Amino acid sequence: MTKRWVLKEAANDSVVQELSAALNISPVLSNLLAHRGITNFEEARYFFRPSDLHLHDPFLMQDMEKAIDRIEQAIANNEKILIYGDYDVDGTTSVALVYSFFNKFYSNLEYYIPDRYKEGYGISTAGIDYAAQNGFKLIIALDCGIKSVDKIAYANTLGVDFIICDHHLPGNELPAAVAILDPKRPDCDYPYKELSGCGIGFKLIQAYAEKNGLPFETVSEYLDLVAISIACDIVHITGENRVLAYLGVQKINSNPCIGVKMLMEVAGKSTEYTISDVVFLLGPRINAAGRIDDAKNAVALLIACHEDAAREKGDMINIQNTERKGHDLQITQEALSVIDNDDVLIARKSTVVFNQNWHKGVIGIVASRLTEKYYRPTVVLTQSNGHVAGSARSVLGYDLYEALCGCSDLLTQFGGHKYAAGLTMKPENVPAFMEKFEQVVSSTITDELLIPQIKIDAEITLANITSKFYRIMTQFSPFGPENMAPVFITKNVYVSGNVGLVGGNHVKMAIMQPGAAAFSCIAFNHAEYLPLLKPDVPFDVCYTIEENVWREQRTIQLNIKGIRLVNRE
Repeated sequence: MTKRWVLKEAANDSVVQELSAALNISPVLSNLLAHRGITNFEEARYFFRPSDLHLHDPFLMQDMEKAIDRIEQAIANNEKILIYGDYDVDGTTSVALVYSFFNKFYSNLEYYIPDRYKEGYGISTAGIDYAAQNGFKLIIALDCGIKSVDKIAYANTLGVDFIICDHHLPGNELPAAVAILDPKRPDCDYPYKELSGCGIGFKLIQAYAEKNGLPFETVSEYLDLVAISIACDIVHITGENRVLAYLGVQKINSNPCIGVKMLMEVAGKSTEYTISDVVFLLGPRINAAGRIDDAKNAVALLIACHEDAAREKGDMINIQNTERKGHDLQITQEALSVIDNDDVLIARKSTVVFNQNWHKGVIGIVASRLTEKYYRPTVVLTQSNGHVAGSARSVLGYDLYEALCGCSDLLTQFGGHKYAAGLTMKPENVPAFMEKFEQVVSSTITDELLIPQIKIDAEITLANITSKFYRIMTQFSPFGPENMAPVFITKNVYVSGNVGLVGGNHVKMAIMQPGAAAFSCIAFNHAEYLPLLKPDVPFDVCYTIEENVWREQRTIQLNIKGIRLVNRE
């Protein structure tokens, strides 16, 4: 698939020069800092040295005092407290964090995760009924609830109070909860708006600890869970999130909780985790519990106090992840076959596919794979409990949520973000939705947005890549949304030595420029370029820089994102 190479404009030259002088680093690195909004020495020091001292006062969050007062009241009166959260990674880590913290000194509490298939996403009537019937007076809802106006009203009639800890955008009306912790509510002046759901839970326990004179170590022991939520919920890794992710990854690599340690073991990698490792190795396994069986198993793993119990849950979740992969592969192949054999679907600017027998737990993954393949807004639908449920994914720059708003008359329920959403509808509305979604997308998306792009941070030569350059660049991590690993372009390079395929579709080679050392490269899914890569043929490459470890030897390697033959493309 052809991709657009988009080179960012250079940052303000005077800012770049001042940063280079103050930090004794190259203008290329200063340019990267300036692109991240860092313009002086103090901001750079904050960026390069994340610390718990950089965390904001939790009581700056609207309603935090109300939330802590209500929890203290519940504990003083020995009320039953229910910790409630969704079945995805953010929800389960949130529940594990808040439950584990309070369970250290208060035993009259339980946790509740709604069933993906029977109750669906968010606050459920069944969950509220469970609380009322079992004598719970307070529910702490995590990663959900900000739009549950009717559900909270219903809970109030049963004498069940709610504290909502959410990070999603609120609607026009806030629920009538005792307290609502959400930096995105219009009247909240909290300085950082992009916390994950688990991040909100962390601020809750941080506030409780501060008010009750507990040392920071009583909350910092859960930072591994916060880092997992930040990585897997694809929130911005900037500001306070970057501090939490940095400290959390440190904990994952030094002293993870028993449940995370077991999860790392079954994933086959026990040390040197990065945010990317968390996303691809830990996140899918935690999610698999709710996709295949019951997300309570993920919470049970993450709150485990003994290795034997954690190992049992970890092994079970690993098996469920293998089962999830099987469903994922089968459904993806079926969906690709449907599209590839339908000229009408191929010609569209959107993808909507439906099969009533597809496994609901993996349709979000399938939607992501179809989006990668065809690069257009995608919805995958299946039947569940008499309704049709769907997962939707978008392409860079296109607001999927707004597109679904344009189809709202055909939907029973929908919610999500710019790039990912969930929806339900009546079965009879599926054909009309397929047509209307295509109409909305085709009338609002530009042709340019339907071509994937590679955002390039800077042009450099291979001679720029020194050990000092790489060492400083790694301190930009942890990488993620709004702080992605830098992508560079180098022009007029040549292959050096042998070029070959590995893994069937990946190009392994070394490249060189006059006056610079040769660098080993891996170009995933670029096999079609192999016949064109000749020693005397110049080409341009864009890439990220990483460390390759082979037999305990560490070398710098270029991870090629694009190849462009000079004067040919």
